[in-house]
Amino acid sequence: MPGTPWISLTTDYGLTDGFVAACHGVIARLAPAVRVIDVTHLVPPADVRRGAAVLAQTVPYLPVGVHVAVVDPGVGTARRGVALATPGGLLVGPDNGLLPDAAAALGGVTAAVLLTEPRWLADRVSATFHGRDVFAPVAARLALGAPLAEAGPPVDPDGLVRLPAPTLTSDDDGFTAEVSTVDHFGNVQLAAPAHLLDPLPAALRVVPPGPEPTWPAVRGRTFGDAPADGLVVYVDSAGLVAIAVNGGRAVDLLRVAPGDVLRVSR
Repeated sequence: MPGTPWISLTTDYGLTDGFVAACHGVIARLAPAVRVIDVTHLVPPADVRRGAAVLAQTVPYLPVGVHVAVVDPGVGTARRGVALATPGGLLVGPDNGLLPDAAAALGGVTAAVLLTEPRWLADRVSATFHGRDVFAPVAARLALGAPLAEAGPPVDPDGLVRLPAPTLTSDDDGFTAEVSTVDHFGNVQLAAPAHLLDPLPAALRVVPPGPEPTWPAVRGRTFGDAPADGLVVYVDSAGLVAIAVNGGRAVDLLRVAPGDVLRVSR
């Protein structure tokens, strides 16, 4: 792939330490003309599934470039570092399930390599900071147009680590789906495609797990389709079913977290 002037960064590094700045600095030293987009550095620590969802839902709207993602609880262990080529750009990060959904969103993996070439890495690679010492320098070189094949040996894309499929079942009365993510506004996104709402009426109910009460909801297009403080079930900007409270936070009302299961029914 020819040189691309963009790199994006998605991490769980937070904003109170110098980790993000160090990654920016490595990129700037190697590729000073490359521009960097910070997607987020507030992925919950070690939450690979949340990082994967944010990445996959964001990269289709970014410039074609090199997308670095680091949510890496296995850093320094036998887990592999990889770079993936897709029709829509390159992905760099740990082989722990973080990258495949984003690769699919960019058209699918066309080539994959292990990041083992010492000349592409920092002179001294920290066992706990591969974002700085492995992924950032690799991304900078790729953004400058270095061939992907020079980063390390090829790896079979079918052997990449993938996250378990989220819970999703449906029947004539509705569907049961895993909570995929909760955004900054407290909206609850489900691992449920939009078409599951098609046969359902305007009046719905949402059933949280455990002893929590069942909540009435309306099927709507946007938040204001529900009365004030009411629940609305809608299709969000990622094309997935989500639940919101008009003027409030659905996550607080439903008392759920990613990984919990909700039922939406007539």
